[in-house]
Amino acid sequence: MEGTWVEHFSSVAFPWVFAFVTVVLLLRNNRKNKNPLEWSRVDRCLLLIALFCFVGGASNLVTGIGASLYFERLPWVNWSFAQPYYHINRIIGLPWILLLLFGLWLRRRSPGNRVFAHTVIQYNAVHVSLVCYIFGPVTHPGPFLLGMALGTLNFLLFELKIALPWLVTFTVLTVGSSIATWAGLIPYAPVFSSSAFSGGKVETYYFVGTLALVMVVFLLMLLLVAYIFARWRDREIKVAEMTDLLKKMFGRYLSTEVMNSLIENPLALELGGERRRVTIMMTDLRGFTALSERLEPERVVQLLNSYFEVMVDEVLKYNGTINEIIGDALLVIFGAPQEMLDRAEQAIACAIAMQNAMARVNEENRTNGLPELEMGIGLNEAEVIVGNIGSSKRSKYAVVGSGVNMTSRIESYTVGGQILISESVHKQAGEILRIDAQREVFPKGAETPLKIYEVGGISGRFNLALEEKDPALVILARHIPLRCTVLEGKHVGKKGVECFMTRLSRKCAEITLAEPVELLNNLKMNLVEVDQELACKDFYGKVIGHSGEDSRSHVVRFTSVPAEVRSYFQAHRQYATGSKPDMK
Repeated sequence: MEGTWVEHFSSVAFPWVFAFVTVVLLLRNNRKNKNPLEWSRVDRCLLLIALFCFVGGASNLVTGIGASLYFERLPWVNWSFAQPYYHINRIIGLPWILLLLFGLWLRRRSPGNRVFAHTVIQYNAVHVSLVCYIFGPVTHPGPFLLGMALGTLNFLLFELKIALPWLVTFTVLTVGSSIATWAGLIPYAPVFSSSAFSGGKVETYYFVGTLALVMVVFLLMLLLVAYIFARWRDREIKVAEMTDLLKKMFGRYLSTEVMNSLIENPLALELGGERRRVTIMMTDLRGFTALSERLEPERVVQLLNSYFEVMVDEVLKYNGTINEIIGDALLVIFGAPQEMLDRAEQAIACAIAMQNAMARVNEENRTNGLPELEMGIGLNEAEVIVGNIGSSKRSKYAVVGSGVNMTSRIESYTVGGQILISESVHKQAGEILRIDAQREVFPKGAETPLKIYEVGGISGRFNLALEEKDPALVILARHIPLRCTVLEGKHVGKKGVECFMTRLSRKCAEITLAEPVELLNNLKMNLVEVDQELACKDFYGKVIGHSGEDSRSHVVRFTSVPAEVRSYFQAHRQYATGSKPDMK
């Protein structure tokens, strides 16, 4: 079985050149990411093929040197089998070259091709199983150990659905050949005619050839597996850091349950939307625009931050998803991205908890010398589109639909400390609500009247009720003359009318106008017969009812009152009741 050195050299050089060029190409094209675990599926297959080409070249080197020796120098070799095996070994290495070339062509066209990955894996298993049988796992455990190392590498590089078939094929073939050998159906280790061990000594060529193969191939495998393990560890650290970062980011907007759901299912973050029945909450600070005009910008930011710090905590307690913070307003959805069967009850309980928490907000505001705040909340149940909207570079989790606009309309009818819900929310929540009032309104753009309900509490497992109540109106000792202007939407009417205030509480007043004003209309008011400095201070309110049978007598709920006007009213209340100063 003699051969030329040129023939033996070519059988080594070609596989090694292909392996070297492929590895250089892979590293060059993945220069921004040297981690094979994050390469495309085809690139990972090419790395595996390059490794096998190198191993095949090393095997050809050892076999070729043996083939160049005289027969009598290797008496333990079965030359009748070894001679054709040497040529067959070179032939069965040719498909690796063909797979390599096909993979290089495929990597740009179909980088995630599964058929190519399965073909590489299965041919790998068959080839290694054949080598294990020819050399015998006991006589020469090197091929079997190499197979185990390759199996480990396969399970590192590929997902279970691709790596597991390799293990099945390798196990079936090696176990099957072992059983057939034991049964005498096929010979054991056909490349050997006798043992390479004699008198406690190992034949020199066998020792050197085996040692060279083990040292070169297994050292390479060890380095590659160690490198991938190190990269895998680095990736796990980065994933953990990214998860912590996402938790910090999403934790500001979502409940823990929703956040974990998004982290476990990243597909939920892809662009697109789905129809979903949700309960929508809209909150807004009453009179905040006028208030912010009287404060320095830094104080406005301080005021909002202390307010949102408390409100966001309450939203997250009830598994709400903060969809957007719009100035001083919150848009919250219940029932997305995570399904929530009791979304209406959760939303109402959350709204009550948020209104009760305003006492803590205002206590802190008084401590910091900031004005008190009042919030209105509107709730609506509707079918909307929820999902990620935007572009691949920038998107947001949003809720879209007419139900959102209707929620905003409902919220616009609220006064400070009030919760208004639509009929759909009332039906969804059932009989566990305490309804303090109900009325029909006609929002802009609506074709039919909308029935809204004022919620005062919720029973059942939540068992919550609004805590703060406005004291009763007191009859003023002297009527307070005013000038009132009916606001048309967000715009101020052209002319004001003379009117006067007859009764007053901390948050409401009874005002008599020359003619009736529709319920829920907003008023801009100014004091008259006072100093010009006080007369120029605008304050605002919403008509929430009529007093007695006189349609000209209106109950107005204040929405924004400057501190100077509030002090003026406080003095009138004290004078009417003869009470001590009210520090609130």
